[in-house]
Amino acid sequence: MGSLSTVLLLILAGFSVFGAEAATKQYKFDVQVKNVSRLCHAKSIVTVNGRFPGPTIYAREGDRVVVNVTNYAQYNLTIHWHGVKQLRNGWADGPAYITQCPIQSGQTYNYDFNITGQRGTLWWHAHIFWLRATIYGAIVIMPKPGTPYPFTQPDLEMNLVLGEWWNSDVENVVNQANQLGVPPPSSDAHTINGKPGPLFPCSEKHTFVMEVEFGKTYLLRIINAALNDELFFGIANHNMTVVEIDAVYCKPYSTNALLIAPGQTTNVLVKANQAPGRYFMAVRPFIDVPIPIDNKMATAIFQYKGIPNTVLPLLPQLPLSNDTNFVKIFNDNLRSLNSPQFPANVPPKVDRHLLYTIGLGQNPCSTCLNGTQFTASINNITFVMPQTALLQAHYSKINGVFTTDFPDRPVKSFNYTGAPLTANLGTSLGTRLSKLKFNTSVELVLQDTNLLTVESHPFHLHGFNFFVVGRGVGNFDPAKDPAKFNLVDPPERNTVGVPTGGWAAIRFRADNPGVWFMHCHLEVHTTWGLKMAFVVEDGKGPQQSVVSPPKDLLPC
Repeated sequence: MGSLSTVLLLILAGFSVFGAEAATKQYKFDVQVKNVSRLCHAKSIVTVNGRFPGPTIYAREGDRVVVNVTNYAQYNLTIHWHGVKQLRNGWADGPAYITQCPIQSGQTYNYDFNITGQRGTLWWHAHIFWLRATIYGAIVIMPKPGTPYPFTQPDLEMNLVLGEWWNSDVENVVNQANQLGVPPPSSDAHTINGKPGPLFPCSEKHTFVMEVEFGKTYLLRIINAALNDELFFGIANHNMTVVEIDAVYCKPYSTNALLIAPGQTTNVLVKANQAPGRYFMAVRPFIDVPIPIDNKMATAIFQYKGIPNTVLPLLPQLPLSNDTNFVKIFNDNLRSLNSPQFPANVPPKVDRHLLYTIGLGQNPCSTCLNGTQFTASINNITFVMPQTALLQAHYSKINGVFTTDFPDRPVKSFNYTGAPLTANLGTSLGTRLSKLKFNTSVELVLQDTNLLTVESHPFHLHGFNFFVVGRGVGNFDPAKDPAKFNLVDPPERNTVGVPTGGWAAIRFRADNPGVWFMHCHLEVHTTWGLKMAFVVEDGKGPQQSVVSPPKDLLPC
């Protein structure tokens, strides 16, 4: 699985060595509980190597990465390498009970994978329960030696990982909400590199500061690791040029703010060309539905060298929390670079057309204090997590774990985004997967619905990148909307935001055999069942089948 020419032990973030050839990068992740203080409050959280956020994985395109994970926490655990394609190697993908059984307390598992044809910013996080609230970190993939960025070379790079903070143990918070049959409460703060900034009480020392020099250009690698919030980001008085999304280069786009959904990454260039001073970098949620607004703003400081800390920072003018017009303009301006070196290989023809409706609803619950519980479904199917990992069942041909009859479109058609139906249209439970022949070109339309309420949904597909060829508000019209698809330079992503009360159309080629999860990256919706999986069959060629499982594959 890649060259073994160089073996490097890289445990702490910020330390990396790149040779002229592909190398094996080895990391050791010790998952443990650590006492952390934020917002006048200290609590024990699950961390990696005692750090929050966790260490950064550094690699080059073509490298092999081996991460030794030992679980010292009380929870079962898996780690997902978000956006890494894991070609033929779902064993390293990480979602619990999809591609592997969890790493139980006291156990160790090695994630062993290649970085093939990818460069840019991705990230890693826990993929079980709500543990990714504190278990996450960046993945930085540098281009091959001698290959420059296709944009202005920055003087310095910086990772900005956006997250959420709960004052109480997040697993207890979720369990209590489930018992009541209500959504879990929103987080107590947002964070930038684990710190909420000085606008929160008792948080003056919990502020991330980035020192810059006048005239220099900086590449910010921004990751939204928040559990449930799409976020606006901006820097006071400074424009940003978007040059990469989800580890794919894009046409440069200048903006004073950006929107980034949970699971997405965005690289921007920033020129330190303003009057030397202290400027706030800030995030706050984008919410365009009639629910109580979580408007908590987290801040960090963009500070020019030589400026004393006594200077009061300026706040950026972020879009209003419900500014759908800004969101549309921002998304419309994201285009693939589509250069000879980095082409946009959009499937020109479609073998399989899929329409998946996204529904939120309520079901009766005799054990819930409210008598009902929230549910979520795709094509009116609420996904049931199996007790045996799906990839293991598929590879070893174990019967009875799942079926492959997930419907290509909803059984019942209706006015998807019309008046709320406050019903589930016969929602069923099941571990039902969709089977795709190897190399099938797929067009998938994700359609939001108003069963209970409309809401935006960032959907993440494991194992693949895809092209976002179209999006719109209202019901998708198969007779008219495809004529407006962008098949030339659509954005290439691994996570797409489905608009509130609207739809998004993606295309991808199913050329990666295995079992691949697809789910909403709002953790509350995933918990309620807004998820499914694809089974991509082996091809006929020698490099078109799932690789053998590792020797240390854990049993359930």
